[in-house]
Amino acid sequence: MNMASNGILLIFTVICINMGCNAKEAFIKVECKAENLGQYGQQSLLECVVQTSQAAANAEIRVVTWSKDDGTLLVFHDGDTTSRPGYSFAEPSWNDKNMNVSLLIANTAVEHEGVYKCTVVTDSGDGSNVTNLKVTAKYNKPTIRSDPEKLHPNTAGTLICNSNGGYPQGEIRWIVGDDTDWTKSAEMEAKPTDSGLISLSSKLTLLEKSTFHKYTCVVFNASGGKEEEVEFEFGILNSSIQDQDRQSEKSVGMPTKIAAPAVVIGSLIVGLLLALLIHKKRSQLARRFSTTPLMSGNHMVPTSIVEEGDHLSLEDGNLRIV
Repeated sequence: MNMASNGILLIFTVICINMGCNAKEAFIKVECKAENLGQYGQQSLLECVVQTSQAAANAEIRVVTWSKDDGTLLVFHDGDTTSRPGYSFAEPSWNDKNMNVSLLIANTAVEHEGVYKCTVVTDSGDGSNVTNLKVTAKYNKPTIRSDPEKLHPNTAGTLICNSNGGYPQGEIRWIVGDDTDWTKSAEMEAKPTDSGLISLSSKLTLLEKSTFHKYTCVVFNASGGKEEEVEFEFGILNSSIQDQDRQSEKSVGMPTKIAAPAVVIGSLIVGLLLALLIHKKRSQLARRFSTTPLMSGNHMVPTSIVEEGDHLSLEDGNLRIV
C-alpha cells in the first residue's frame, strides 16, 4: 500500500517537472503592505503590487479579485471591472498592464476594519496575498459637568466627564491639582454607538472636605496617546454653565436694564403733563374772574386781579377785562 502511494507521488512529480506544473507561479508575486491605517470618514488605501520576474516582464493581467470575510468587493475580468459602492482601484486609469492593483475605500467606516485578500491571475502565472486595515477616529473634546450642578469646595459631589466619536476604545484619566493621577478613584464606561464609534464616560466621586482646587479630564486614544483635555475649577463655572448664565442674563437682565430708565422717563413725562394741566386750569380760572366788573358805579374793585397784558373795556358803565 505504501509502495503504491510512493509510486503515484513519484509519477506525479515527473509529470509536473516535464509539463511545468505551477512553474508560472514563480514568475508572479503579489506583494501587499502588511498593515494599513485608515482614518474614519476619509479615504483608505490598501497597497498591493504585482511583482514579475524578468521572464514575465510583459505579463498581462487577466483577473483581479479583492475580497473580505463578508464577500467579494471588486473584480476585474476580461477587461471589465465591477465593484461594490465605495470600492475602486487606487489608480482611476487602471488597465491590465498596470501592476499596481491597490484598493481604494472612499469613505472609511468602522465596519471596513479587517483582513483583505487580493488575488491576481496573469498570462504568466497567478498569486495572492492579504493585507490588514486598522481604522482610527479621534475623540472629541471632553466636557465636564458636576452633580449637583453648583458644586462648592469641600462638599460631597460627583464630576462627570464625557467624550465620544473616537475609535478604538480609549481611556479617560483624571489629574487632580497639577500632577496627581486619580484615575483609579473613578469609574469609566465605554459604549459603542450606532456608527461603531466609542462613547466614553467617567465619574469621579468627591468626598466632603477633601476636594482640590482644579480637576482635569484627559482623553487618551487606544495607543496611549493624549488627544484632548478639559479643566474644572472651583469658583469658575465650566463653559456650558457659563453659556446658560449668559443666556439668562440676556433674557432677564436686559429687560430690567431697559425698564429702569423707562420708569424714570415715564415719571418725568407724567409730572410735566400734570404741571401743564394745573397751569392751564389756573389760567382758565383767572380769565373767568377777569370778566367780572372792575368798577360798578362808584365802587372800586381791587385791580390785583388785572394781569399784565389785559385790556380794559367800558360797557354800559361797567369796566371789563378783555
